[in-house]
Amino acid sequence: MASTSSTKAPQPAPWKATFLEHLNQMDKPEFVFSSLHPAPEGSPTPYVPRARYCIYRGCWAELPENKHNQAEQNERVYGSDLPTFTTDVRMQKQYELFASSSGHADRSELVQGSGGGGPCEAVFWAKEVMVQWRMKGDAFIIGPDIEGEGEQSKESSGVRTVKSEVGGRMRVLKEEDQDKWSWNRELTAHFGNLAPGMRGSFAAPPPGQPVDQPYDDKNLAPGMKIEDNHHPVARKNFRVVVIRPDEVESVDLSDPAKSRRQVYKYDASSGEWTHQECWP
Repeated sequence: MASTSSTKAPQPAPWKATFLEHLNQMDKPEFVFSSLHPAPEGSPTPYVPRARYCIYRGCWAELPENKHNQAEQNERVYGSDLPTFTTDVRMQKQYELFASSSGHADRSELVQGSGGGGPCEAVFWAKEVMVQWRMKGDAFIIGPDIEGEGEQSKESSGVRTVKSEVGGRMRVLKEEDQDKWSWNRELTAHFGNLAPGMRGSFAAPPPGQPVDQPYDDKNLAPGMKIEDNHHPVARKNFRVVVIRPDEVESVDLSDPAKSRRQVYKYDASSGEWTHQECWP
């Protein structure tokens, strides 16, 4: 694995165990993911919010066990407190996380690979326990160029950013096995963890395109079920999004008389989380 940023080694998040406990009680681990979209020309503000429901897919480097996943998987060499979900490169999330990042990449050819880092917010409503979780931070895209081969072997600035910023928040669990861990293997394992119908969605017609417009119907079709973990069309469009939270809040609404807001903030200089209990 490539070297990471030079900040202090991240310590385990004190909120994580409770967060995962609540997610395990949810019927589906759905959450609202918000990002920033460049505003139309002439708008009084440079960005406008965009929100959509996504499915939590585990923390980065801690892919949940799935007996149906036939993809080769990394050993548990690293741990993290970085929630993930999957997206299609043709969706607006990819563009927004690049365009609102420090690099302000806003052209199609600049947002196809790994990178991003735009601000985001994720909100989980665990109604089974009446607790709302809110995560504020930024998000990074991991795509097929994360470990390029041949002509793609030279790392792009986006790949270097991901490996530095995401890698800097990964805790080493097995020091002696770091060189055996692969970013691309983790990406493929995420694809393999999806149901065949969900994999097929990455080879569906272009999202958001009017149905009366032509598309590549030789390679794209609605309702496909894909078993191949290396399907060339689906894998070209498949991406994993890694959320890097710097502030996490949980609000327990199960009893109004005892309701409290727990606020956790990450200190990059120490690698530790602070905690403060507040009124809801």
